[in-house]
Amino acid sequence: MIVFDLQCSDGGETFEVWFRSSSDFDEQSAGGLIECPFCGSIKVAKAPMAPRLPRKGASDPLARLAAAQAELLKNSRWVGDQFVNTARAIHAGEAEPEQVHGNATIAQAKSLAEDGVPVAPLPLPVVPPSQVN
Repeated sequence: MIVFDLQCSDGGETFEVWFRSSSDFDEQSAGGLIECPFCGSIKVAKAPMAPRLPRKGASDPLARLAAAQAELLKNSRWVGDQFVNTARAIHAGEAEPEQVHGNATIAQAKSLAEDGVPVAPLPLPVVPPSQVN
């Protein structure tokens, strides 16, 4: 999909229209299929457009999410496949309280939650420390 700002030659209004491709715009324009939503004129052409660049310092949402997850996990210990047992032991007072993260199936996570063990899924996969470059 591509978006163009179009301008009406009759009224001068500028409006935004989405097309599957630039050639779709060309075909629809040549066929008189594009009209001004303000006055109905088919005399429309592409208007000059400023490039759509992100604001300075802005990053994509996935990068922000990954950074937030990394911040949450910086004081957490990776326990891998021992997550369920470790979380239960901490909850029962059999192990020192600490933040841990690791692997659990959906059924295991539901079981922990049903038993009152505080757990939350991570939005992004975590690479075990042994597999980091």
